[in-house]
Amino acid sequence: MQPIQLFELTSKQAHWLTVRQSVVAGNIANVNTPGYASREVAAFDAVLQETGTRMAATQPGHFREDPMRGAVRSGKSDEIDVLPSGNSVNLPDELSKTAEIKRLYELNTGMVKAFNRMMLLTVRR
Repeated sequence: MQPIQLFELTSKQAHWLTVRQSVVAGNIANVNTPGYASREVAAFDAVLQETGTRMAATQPGHFREDPMRGAVRSGKSDEIDVLPSGNSVNLPDELSKTAEIKRLYELNTGMVKAFNRMMLLTVRR
């Protein structure tokens, strides 16, 4: 019997959404900071391709590398270079990203809930 990978995949996506939300929140917090370059997280499928073998943490005190944090990149957007405030954060775009993150998180949790319900129904029978 093959192991069920759906829970692991949705867990990774939830973690990616958390990282993306923190980056977007940082962009919104720095919307009036002169010279601030907006940051963005790489797409989930690209991050999923890169997260492979990691260094083992053999002791509880070892620091563990977070591969999702490595997907954050800084730079100018294609649509906007520099605003009058001296930075490259476009507030309407950042707010639309928060709505997209919320929608994806709800889809993710809904999928886990439905799959969990389905598994519980098969176990009961």
